[in-house]
Amino acid sequence: MAEQQSPLLIKRYASRRLYNTETSDYVTLEDISGFIREGRDVQIVDLKSGDDLTRQYLLQIIAEHESRGENVLPLNVLTDLVRSYTTNAGSVVPQFLAASFEMLRDGQSKMMENMKTVNPMMANMPGFDAMQAQQEAFLKAMTGGFSGGWSAPDKKETDGAGDDLTQIRKQLAELQQKLSKLS
Repeated sequence: MAEQQSPLLIKRYASRRLYNTETSDYVTLEDISGFIREGRDVQIVDLKSGDDLTRQYLLQIIAEHESRGENVLPLNVLTDLVRSYTTNAGSVVPQFLAASFEMLRDGQSKMMENMKTVNPMMANMPGFDAMQAQQEAFLKAMTGGFSGGWSAPDKKETDGAGDDLTQIRKQLAELQQKLSKLS
């Protein structure tokens, strides 16, 4: 497994220019998007105040991709996200998203592993490693904002449910109930 790199530090100057501290040059949002697609974590901080601006810039990158027609997020998901900011359901949404992306990441990893196991020639196919790395980078980028904030519920909250899937279904049902009350 590859060695874990520290996040690439990008500093934002008062002029709003973004400075890559590793290469000592200015970068654009597209450059930052490229770093993330390659699997690199980034941290963007305001030079003067020291405030972490990473979330703000990642959302801006997503917004730019969506505005160019590179739609990853369906309209109903975006609508539900906006609603979650104005309701009490907001506390459930980050947990639900984190669990969903974790399941997606696990499913993708298992699929890639199965492809190697079922057909060993697939692993030797030109571009297979690049495809695998691209999927891993995509999933890492999509889940990076969520993976650190989710913690499993304690035993009392699970009502005796023994597995994660049961807990996720319970949380989803609760979220659906809260959303239906809003309608």
